[in-house]
Amino acid sequence: MEPLDNTTDTESRWAGLKMRAASGAALAVLVLAALWMGGWFFTVLVIVAALLALREWDALTSEDNIGSKISGIAYVAIPSASLIWLRGVRFESNANAGAGLVLFIMLVVWATDTGAYFTGRKIGGPKLAPVLSPNKTWAGLGGGIVSAAIVGGACSFFTPYPPSLIAGMDVGAMLAAVAQGGDLFESWLKRRVGAKDSGTLIPGHGGLLDRVDGLLVAVPVFAWLVYMSGNGL
Repeated sequence: MEPLDNTTDTESRWAGLKMRAASGAALAVLVLAALWMGGWFFTVLVIVAALLALREWDALTSEDNIGSKISGIAYVAIPSASLIWLRGVRFESNANAGAGLVLFIMLVVWATDTGAYFTGRKIGGPKLAPVLSPNKTWAGLGGGIVSAAIVGGACSFFTPYPPSLIAGMDVGAMLAAVAQGGDLFESWLKRRVGAKDSGTLIPGHGGLLDRVDGLLVAVPVFAWLVYMSGNGL
């Protein structure tokens, strides 16, 4: 006789969702409040987050050489500097363009994570990169890209860049692919040392690196696109 188990496959698949949603919402409120206030409020939040991320990187690379430590500084510092630069960008037609630009990249990456999470668990199917991350699927990748394209297009109506609906969808989809590449990189970083999460800072998510792995690689790309557009001052 099989042991009695009242947990269904569906319940197991969505285990921890409430905690994940609650902590994610709290984090979003903090970030959006700092983004709205701008100035030193936003800069200090980014610096504190960078220091916490570096601490987690050090823990994941504790057995590595000095080159890994230096790489970690660049891995965290470049996107942090890109975020601070983006927040301070002004357009000739919009003196507070920076807030919209940071909001765009954050919403696109959040949409990528959310779309990939729900689509991957709902559809399942072939694994994206089982050696790096056993839970990620091709369906999740597609769901994340589609979600980011939709959000990117919607954001184009109130952000100064990208300049149109189609451009917003294109940039959103491209950044989604970049962000999921960053997600896979961090999965590899954890897998090589046998760690499930980079830390325990955020309930339901793990460490800070677990939450911002996609953002860390997508932000510099987006900052470069804004810079190359020639609109930022």
